[in-house]
This record gives sequence, structure tokens and C-alpha cells, in this order.
Amino acid sequence: MSDIHFQYNGFLYGILLLSIVKMLQQKHVQAAGLFALLLNLKHIYIYVAPAFFVYLLKHHCFSSTTSGSTRRFLHVKFIELAAVVVCIFTLSFGPFIYYGQLSQVLSRLFPFKRGLCHAYWAPNFWTLYSALDILLATIGFSPGEGGSMTSGIVGEMKLQVLPSIPPVLTLILTATATMPSLMKLWKKHNTCGLDFLHCLILCGYASFMFGWHVHEKAIMMVTMPMCLLAMEDGRLWRIFTILSTAAHISLFPLLFNTAEKLIKVFLFVPYIMMALTSSTLLKGNHLLQWELKSLDVVYTAGCVLVQIYCLFIHGVGGYLSYLEFLPLLFTSVTCALGVTWTWFLTITLYLAT
Repeated sequence: MSDIHFQYNGFLYGILLLSIVKMLQQKHVQAAGLFALLLNLKHIYIYVAPAFFVYLLKHHCFSSTTSGSTRRFLHVKFIELAAVVVCIFTLSFGPFIYYGQLSQVLSRLFPFKRGLCHAYWAPNFWTLYSALDILLATIGFSPGEGGSMTSGIVGEMKLQVLPSIPPVLTLILTATATMPSLMKLWKKHNTCGLDFLHCLILCGYASFMFGWHVHEKAIMMVTMPMCLLAMEDGRLWRIFTILSTAAHISLFPLLFNTAEKLIKVFLFVPYIMMALTSSTLLKGNHLLQWELKSLDVVYTAGCVLVQIYCLFIHGVGGYLSYLEFLPLLFTSVTCALGVTWTWFLTITLYLAT
């Protein structure tokens, strides 16, 4: 079943990339149709829906002057987009509405009773928040009535020291983190497809960083579009290198069988060595250049050392074997630091240009 699960996610990312390409080609109706189809195949892509909505509304549904300011609302083009999206959603949800099962569908799409963090913590802000809670409880701060966030149980779990987080707060933080990039995409004159791609990445980042019960695989919603953008803008290649390091390592625990250890190591090590030692990228007849900072190398080396412990040392000869969650905790925290860092660098770069 896990193989089927991964294959399903794989073809969904193909549709996401195809919808992005259609958007960059200014084929807006096709892009809207593909993305509406994607949303109905898996609702998690709602993370990046605001970027699609704002860009399509601005560039397809409004006329523009030569200065780039929006002028007249184009009703026919809006109806054209709306018809495509509504038809797809009607085909998907129509049978459930007809049989009175829509509430059942919605309750499964947004399972707020599953808790703030997934059983395996996705490397986001809430990982760092939960790890701080564990640290405070460990060094002697009086724990409350909360349970252990490292129990591996899927469900609502109160923190031991820090205030517990309600779903509505994650929604507010996500919206707050998303709003600056959306506002810039809407207000900026002469926006192009690359501006849309940058905004889409930041929407994915915000939802991953602050969302409720985020799955670790959702980081691919950031890394794949980021790769496309980094190929066009050398300034982002350094950020992409650090992000992809953290993202790849964060997915290691999903391949947990002993036989898979060497496979994931031998696939990852050549990739990261090439990424860290390369300083130029050939794009057509042009060279994109970037430079990794010393802190980037230190962070990457730290991630590698943590993974050597998690994969090959922990539990050997019974060493700390009773702390089963410790390797996952180390992996999530180290990767969360990298993801948080690259999110800050990416949003700073976008808002400054």
C-alpha cells in the first residue's frame, strides 16, 4: 500500500508542474483546469491555491494599461475561468451532494482532531515549538496535564509546558505569512510568470511552516517549484541547495526498512556533494553563478552527522534503544531549522525585489 501511496503522490506532482508550465505559457484556462483537477485529486494543494487565484484574477480577468495597472474587469473571461472550475468541482462533488454525504467528505478533508503535529513531525515551526516544550519539561519546568508529543499517537495532544495551539491560530498564522507575497503579486506592475512562481513557493512555505497537522511530504510542494525558479534565478540556487538538503533528509524516515538505508544514502550523498561543490549552472548560453556561505556548509555537515547517528549508531547494542522517537526528533528539528532559514531568505528576497 505504501508503494501505491507514493506513486499516487508522484503523478499528482506531475499535474502540479504541468499546471505551472501552462501558467508560465500564459495558457490560463488550461492552467486553471489542471489545478482544479489537482485540487479534487488531493486537497492538500489548496496550500498554493491563493497564488493561482490572485495571478489568474489579475492577468486573465482584468485588462491592463501599458504601465501595468489593472483597469477594467473582464466579465466574459472571469465566467470562462469560473465555468471550467465549477464543472470540474461539480463532477467531483456532485454524487456526494446528491446522496447527502458532503458533510462526511468535508470532515475527512479537514481532520482537526488529528492534532497539531503528525505522528512523525514535519520539519516546520511547530516542530521547533514542540521540541522547545520537551526541552523545557526535561530541564525542570513544571509540566502541566499534557501528554507526550513523542508518543507516536495520532490525535489531539496538549503540550506539557508551552500553551497548546488551537487550529484557528494556525490558520491565522498561515494567512498572515501568505499575505505579503500575495499583496505584492497583486500590486506589482509588470508581473510575470516568475513572480507567480515565487509567490506560489511562498504560499507553499507558509502553509507548510504554520499549517495544522502538516505531513512531511508536503515540503515537496515547495522544493519542486523552487527548482524551476532557481534555474532562472541564480540567487535562489543557494537557497534551493539548503532547502533540498533539509527536505531530502526529512523524508528519510519514510524509507525505514534496513535494506533501504544504503539506497537512500547512496542516492543522497552524490547529489548533495555535487550541489555543494558546484558554483555555476549552465542555462542556455548563460552561466548562473552562486556562492554557498560558510554557515550553509556548517549546517549541511551538521545534518549529515545527525543522520550518521540516526541511521547507524542509535540503538546499536541497546544504546538508547528505549528512546525510539529520538532519531525522528533529531531529524525533524535539524531539518526544521533549515526549512525555516530558507523560508526567511526566500521571502526576504522576494519582498526586496
